[in-house]
Amino acid sequence: MRELPPRMQDHLYHDMILPQETQEIRAKAREFAVREIAPRAYEIAHTQESRESFPWDIFRKMAEEDFFKIPYPAEVGGLGLAHPCCATVVTVEELAYMSNSVAAIYDVHCILAGHALEYGSEHIREEFLRPMTTAEKIGCFATTEPMASSDLSSRSVQTQARREGDVFIVSGQKRFITNACVADFVTALVNLDGKLCMMVIDLHAKGCRVGEPDRKMGNKGQLTSDIYFDEVVVPAENLIRDVGKGLHVALGTLTYGRVGIAATGVGMAQSAFDESVEYMKKREAFGKKIGQYQYWQFRIAERAIQIENARNLYAKAALRMDQGIEFPEPEAAGAKYYGTECAGDMARDAIQIFGGYGFMQELSHDKSHYKVEEIFRDFKITEIYEGTNEIQRMILARTIFGKEMTG
Repeated sequence: MRELPPRMQDHLYHDMILPQETQEIRAKAREFAVREIAPRAYEIAHTQESRESFPWDIFRKMAEEDFFKIPYPAEVGGLGLAHPCCATVVTVEELAYMSNSVAAIYDVHCILAGHALEYGSEHIREEFLRPMTTAEKIGCFATTEPMASSDLSSRSVQTQARREGDVFIVSGQKRFITNACVADFVTALVNLDGKLCMMVIDLHAKGCRVGEPDRKMGNKGQLTSDIYFDEVVVPAENLIRDVGKGLHVALGTLTYGRVGIAATGVGMAQSAFDESVEYMKKREAFGKKIGQYQYWQFRIAERAIQIENARNLYAKAALRMDQGIEFPEPEAAGAKYYGTECAGDMARDAIQIFGGYGFMQELSHDKSHYKVEEIFRDFKITEIYEGTNEIQRMILARTIFGKEMTG
């Protein structure tokens, strides 16, 4: 394994916001990421997607070390933390620093699938959420379809359900579903006579089929697949909340997810920053270290403050969620778009700093490689999934001007 650069976060960032409990979880997550993920990060980022390439070793170790218990109360097998959202999002930041693929796997299992289940009945929590905390069951979350993603209205969602006695019959297709090809169940948004519903569907049920993993530009360790439902029987007790409440559950879950994605953006930005600073101290051009050129001194100073602001913004959103605020705006939308754009800005600068080396996946001469190329590929999806950054700006504009003006 290559030597990791020094953590500039510890030198530049002074956490005056998050509670001590959260800082202890961060330290635990960082130690885990260095120990377990760093040695595997390059392989995960450069292996073609397949069911066999899923990082089971890391996933199981996260379960063994209770990382899947972080978001949840003690009554369902969780750690029962006072600030579970804060602890969850600092965990995904630390995971994303080493591998955004691993962070995305964790995000979907814990934040999306898991938080959707938290809206459910005691039966749903016991049957699905509790086993998730130990990875006895693996979950995924499905709202997106071939023709529905940002628009989750009843006119767009084409996965249909009908009621027959004490069961629902579901038919349709979901797309880009993370963890689907390894999951046991999905929390899925379906359309019941024009009313949106969220329900838990057993992926091993008759009529349910999961496609092969997609081949993507980045996040290659995060496996996404289509899910096909053909007259799948779903017990009525698997309905999350009431008929017609599915969109509320989906949006509440995605809001939590956006805070997590903001944190992954910060994690990638910090990683690219640290890689760049270390390289600029060593690489020479025209008789000077790159770091001696004022242009790059000023640019990196700007990025340092951008990362600081992005981290503070997601921390505020998480703190508000831990206060019981379901839709903490403007912080959640702002954190998501700003944190992920921060990752993109820093990743582009990092490639430029490394020059031709930054463009290489692997140099044939000596098999060397640089992490900034991986970050550049991985960051882009964060500006798209769990609500595009354009959607986040719409939310912010609505918060500023009011829905009566923005529509």
